[in-house]
Amino acid sequence: MKETETENRHAKRGVFWVVDGALLAFPFDGAIPEATAKSGNTYTHKRLWEHVKPHNKPFDYYPRGRVELNARGEAVIYMSPHVGEAFLPAIKTAFGLTGEPVVKYDHSEHYNCHLDKS
Repeated sequence: MKETETENRHAKRGVFWVVDGALLAFPFDGAIPEATAKSGNTYTHKRLWEHVKPHNKPFDYYPRGRVELNARGEAVIYMSPHVGEAFLPAIKTAFGLTGEPVVKYDHSEHYNCHLDKS
C-alpha cells in the first residue's frame, strides 16, 4: 500500500461551511441519501443544506468547501478563499485526514458566497 493511501485510510469525502466563525462539516456517510451527489460517494452543498441549515440563509450564503480523495488516496480540499488556513486543522480532523492535504482555493463562481457579492 502506498504511503498516501495508508495516511488517509480512514479519510472521508464530504462538504463543509464556515458559519459564524465555526466549521460545519459533513463527512459523507450516506445518512442523508437525498443529499447524495450523482457520483454516490459524497454530498452536494445545495441538497445537504436543505436538511441541515442552521440559519434561514441560502446554501451559498456562507463560505464553503469540499474534501475529495483522488485515485492515489491523496486528500484535496477545494474551498472558498474566504475560508482561512486557520480552519485546516479542524477540516483535517473532521474528515479524518492524517496526511497533508492539497489545498485549492477556488475563486470561481461555484464557491462564491455573500462576501463575494458586496
